[in-house]
Amino acid sequence: MESERLRISDLHCGYVTPERGLVPAVGGIDLSLKSNEFVSIIGPSGCGKSTLFNVIAGLLAPNSGEVALDGRKIVGQPGHVAYMMQRDLLLPWRTVLDNVVLGPELAGRPMPEARNRALALLRRFGLEGYENSYPSALSGGMRQRAALLRTILCDRSVVLLDEPFGALDALTRATMHEWLLGIQREFRQTMILITHDPDEAVYLSDRVYVATPRPMRFAGIVPVDLPYERTSDVNLTPEFAHHKREVLALLRGDAAASTALH
Repeated sequence: MESERLRISDLHCGYVTPERGLVPAVGGIDLSLKSNEFVSIIGPSGCGKSTLFNVIAGLLAPNSGEVALDGRKIVGQPGHVAYMMQRDLLLPWRTVLDNVVLGPELAGRPMPEARNRALALLRRFGLEGYENSYPSALSGGMRQRAALLRTILCDRSVVLLDEPFGALDALTRATMHEWLLGIQREFRQTMILITHDPDEAVYLSDRVYVATPRPMRFAGIVPVDLPYERTSDVNLTPEFAHHKREVLALLRGDAAASTALH
């Protein structure tokens, strides 16, 4: 059995405005992930999902609650998890190779070793032959693969993915989904995805957490009973359709579900 990797306990977080004082953003979140799990968080825009990610990443201190990685408390301590944000944030003046080794460079690791490792992975990430190109030469999907390689090279066991495919067209996004699952399985990392797309959430995940409007709580959790090895054909199965209906039902009934659970 895989060990527990990340635990979030009774997390509350908000922000202060001159007009309204403390505005709650996250209103009591509990979340537990085992090693090598992939979970998604889906919910309405502005419900507090990115706030939760910023707390997990140590970029924002919560009002109360705990975040523990491998049993160690990491609240307010950046650098323990890898974080891929919505935009790829590739530096236009750096080559693809220089972009993807940015994490090891900032961490002060030996650069020859980091560059050799990156070069060995470029083909797996569909970027072979582009190591000396600049981001402007890459397609949207290639830019996202470069951003994910940069994230993987940070060598963190937990990876946060904040809507990384939202700006891609539907065909490219579907291709990226299948590719991302292969990467997650190969590198055996625990991944948490923020998304607004029920199909994306169900296809990628072992579990889908459905969030309420702000302050964010979980209206419910949908376990996804699909084959571990998945291709795009799984989207056509009755099991996939059933899980998608469960997610949509929770999204439509946020208020009632939230009252029942909290």
